[in-house]
Amino acid sequence: MRAAVMYGAGDVRVEDRPDPKIVQPADAVVSVVASCVCGSDLWPYASMPATGTGRPMGHEFLGLVEETGSDVTALKAGDLVVAPFTYSDNTCDYCAKGLHISCRNGGRYGFDGVDGGQGEAVRVPDADGTLVKLPVAADSALLPSLLALSDVMTTGHHGAVTAGVGRGDAVLVVGDGAVGLCAVIAAKRLGAERIVLAGRHEARTGLGREFGATDVVAERGKEGIARIRELTGGVDKVIEAVGTRQALDTALGAVLDGGTISRLGVPQYERGPIGPAEFMRNITLTGGASPARAYIEQLLPDVLDGTITPGLVFDQTFFPLDQTPDAYRAMADRQVLKALLRP
Repeated sequence: MRAAVMYGAGDVRVEDRPDPKIVQPADAVVSVVASCVCGSDLWPYASMPATGTGRPMGHEFLGLVEETGSDVTALKAGDLVVAPFTYSDNTCDYCAKGLHISCRNGGRYGFDGVDGGQGEAVRVPDADGTLVKLPVAADSALLPSLLALSDVMTTGHHGAVTAGVGRGDAVLVVGDGAVGLCAVIAAKRLGAERIVLAGRHEARTGLGREFGATDVVAERGKEGIARIRELTGGVDKVIEAVGTRQALDTALGAVLDGGTISRLGVPQYERGPIGPAEFMRNITLTGGASPARAYIEQLLPDVLDGTITPGLVFDQTFFPLDQTPDAYRAMADRQVLKALLRP
């Protein structure tokens, strides 16, 4: 099969790799119908040391079940399924409390002999616990929004949930990438009355307004914090969807004492400001990697009936798979918000 492999910063290649096969009885082989490039893929794309072996890429995909292992009972060949961005057994103690990201038997695509999602097919471990069957055909117009449930929409939802967003709230979303825009959808869905989107890319913030943002703040740093406080007086709920120190500093500057900041962006820093000043303000820092599997079935009905349309974050499709390096370049150059890949 053909699949994308990263060999170092700026070096993504599409090459022939072994066809996936059933290894464990709980496995399924899924033929990929659609996948995508994630904003988190751009961090190694910018900084990964060169390697001679490469790393299979991609963790967001949906497709058709081709084959199942003998222990798989909930799925059959021909089922259309969406894969959360990590696999999990859905039975361990962590999964039982909705923390599938910490599954004791789970893992990540592209590691430990498991295929990446940016390829023609994927071996999915713990298929019954991981994959969610979709009640639509493989040519459905809903596919982009269903694919978004693999990561960006469930991650945006995780931010809104962990921030405690509820009816009537004022919320700040820091970051106009796909996750930030999905956080706007999630905040609106949970009843937020005012949603301030901090971002400076007009096409993206325009989409954010379509999703429910009531205000857009383009300024950064101290100017951005001052503008947010001018508009709102400060907010109780913040969703930080970037992962840089500047984004965290914006969140801390805009949040009211006693407020909550949910961090969704993969941190590109090791140390943050959590000293006496923050301690005295009683700020709650929460968030983290989304347990996507816990949210897919909650959000699925709203995608199916068109209540939410997170698939609008995909603004360009790259086909065939050999165009994947172009998709990375376009996203890294901010020419594309989120690239959809078709094998």
